[in-house]
Amino acid sequence: MDTVAAAVERLGQLAATPRVARLADAFAAAGHELALVGGPVRDAFLGRRVNDLDFTTDASPDQILEIVVPLAEAHWDVGRQFGTIAARVDGEVVEITTYRSDVYDGETRKPVVEFGDTLEGDLVRRDFTVNAMALRLPERVLVDPSGGVEDLLAGRLSTPGSAVDSFRDDPLRMMRAARFVAQLGFAVSDEVREAVAARAATLSIVSVERVADELSKLLRTSSPREGVRLMVDTGLADHVLPELAAMRLEIDEHHHHKDVYEHSLTVLDQAIGYEAERHPGEAPDLVLRLAALLHDCGKPDTRRLEPGGVVTFHHHDVVGSKLARKRLRALRFDNDTVKSVSRLIELHLRFFGYTEGAWTDSAVRRYVRDAGDELERLHMLTRADVTTRNRRKADRLGFAYDDLEARIADLREREALDSLRPDLDGDEIQRVLGIGPSREVGEAYRFLLELRTEEGPLGTEVATERLLSWWAARAS
Repeated sequence: MDTVAAAVERLGQLAATPRVARLADAFAAAGHELALVGGPVRDAFLGRRVNDLDFTTDASPDQILEIVVPLAEAHWDVGRQFGTIAARVDGEVVEITTYRSDVYDGETRKPVVEFGDTLEGDLVRRDFTVNAMALRLPERVLVDPSGGVEDLLAGRLSTPGSAVDSFRDDPLRMMRAARFVAQLGFAVSDEVREAVAARAATLSIVSVERVADELSKLLRTSSPREGVRLMVDTGLADHVLPELAAMRLEIDEHHHHKDVYEHSLTVLDQAIGYEAERHPGEAPDLVLRLAALLHDCGKPDTRRLEPGGVVTFHHHDVVGSKLARKRLRALRFDNDTVKSVSRLIELHLRFFGYTEGAWTDSAVRRYVRDAGDELERLHMLTRADVTTRNRRKADRLGFAYDDLEARIADLREREALDSLRPDLDGDEIQRVLGIGPSREVGEAYRFLLELRTEEGPLGTEVATERLLSWWAARAS
C-alpha cells in the first residue's frame, strides 16, 4: 500500500497549493461542494505529472461563475451548456463542471447532458473506475465508489457499472478505452473487451470529429501499439480505420509474404523511436504516426499471388496514398494533415531504388524536390519501414540511407537544395521571352525547374540561353 500512501501525500500537497485552497475555501463559503476529480487523482496514484486540474461541484454553471469570477484573472464559458466553466486562477487554467452524466439517445450524434446532485452519482457514471475517483475539498477525503484504486494497482481498465451500459451511454468511451490502454499501459478487463466487440458498430452515432480527436490522442501517446491492437481485435477499427483492419491478410501455405498488419505496428513503433531520437522533447508528430500506421494500406487492394509462391503488391504506394487521403478526409482531418500523410505514403518506397544502383545527383535532387517539406518525415518513415530480421539486409539498407542523407547534406551545402528553384523566376521568364502572365510562363518555369533538378545550378546566363533555345524549338 506504499503506492496509496504516496498518492495520498501527493494529493495532499496538490490540495494545499494556493489556487486549489482558494477555490476550495470559496466554494465552501458559498455552501457548495467541490472535489478534484478524474485525471489528476488517477495520475497522483501513478506518479505521473499532474498538468490540468479538473474539478466537479454541485453548483450550477451560473453559481460557479459567481464564485470563481472574484478569484480569477480570466474565465471562459467553454461548455456552459454542458456545465463546464474554465478560469485562470493564479496563472493556471482550471475547469469546474457541475455534477453530470452524458448520455446518447441512440439516434443523434450529440449527447444529452443531465446534471446530477451528488458526487458519488457523478463518479459512478464516468467512463472507467480509474477516472471515477475524487478528492473532496477542503476536507481532502478520497472518494472511490467503484474500486478505482484496486484497478489502478492491478493495471486494469474496467467500468464503474456494466460495460455494455457504459458504452451505450457514450460509445466514444470505447475509443477512450483504446487510448488509456496506450497511455497508461493498462489491460482492459474481459467485460470491457467483450462489450467493445459487441457494441463497436454503435460508434457510428458519435460525430466523426470526436472520433478523430480520440484517434489522434491515441496515436500521440508514447506507445500507441496496444491501443491500436485493441481497436483491431475488437472490430472497433472497422468503424474508424477499416484500411488498418484489412491489412490482416491471409497467408496460405503456398504463398509467403510479411504479415502486413504486424509490420505496420512495428513501423509505427520504430517511427516513434526515430522521432524521439531526432526531435527529443518535442510534441508527438501525428502526421508521421498516421503515415507509419497506414503506409501499406494499399497492399490488400494490390495483392497478387504469382506462380512460384511469390506475392506482389505493385503500386500499393499510389493506391495506399489515395485510400489514406479518402479515409482521413472522411474523418475530417485538416487539409494539411491529409496532404502530408498521403504524400508520405506515396513516396515511402522511393528510397528502395537507391539500393539497386548508385543514384545520380539529379536523382537525389528529385528525391528532395518531390519530398519538399516532408523530407525529414520521409527520412524517418523510410528508416522505420525496415523491419527485416535479417541483420545483414537491415545493415545494408541502413548504410544505404546513411549514404543518401550524406549526399543530400553535401548537395544542400553546395546548391541551396532546400529551396530548389529555377535559375530564373516568373518575372525574369516573362522579360526574356517578351510575354505576359500566361500558361506559357508556367511551362517555361517547369522546363527550367527540370533543368535545375537534372543539372544543378546553371546561372542566369546559361539558363537564359537554354530557355531561349527551348522557346524557339517550341515555336517551331
